[in-house]
Amino acid sequence: MSICMDIVESLETTAKENNYQGIDKVWLEVGPFSGVEVRALEFSFEVATRGSIAHESELEVVQTPGQAWCFGCDKTVVIKQRYDVCPLCRSSQLTVTGGEELKIKQISIKE
Repeated sequence: MSICMDIVESLETTAKENNYQGIDKVWLEVGPFSGVEVRALEFSFEVATRGSIAHESELEVVQTPGQAWCFGCDKTVVIKQRYDVCPLCRSSQLTVTGGEELKIKQISIKE
């Protein structure tokens, strides 16, 4: 819920700065390593937006893939979990480079 409250606060600030009358839709990018449970986020968003500039707005969650750079084959690869081995060379020496994001990607404003 606190994550959604922060999102609503950010939406309110953006709306105020740009004189938006309301927000119709919000797109959030969420990575598998962000620590966010998408279903809980969706439920909390509906509750957190009540009475806000984003009241009754639609939420679309864009799930991004987990990515890592492999020391073994010098490639960026998609991984499903932290500590996966490289799907190309089976090395276990990976550094996570993507999938930790939780950010507002886009909003649609009411006209």
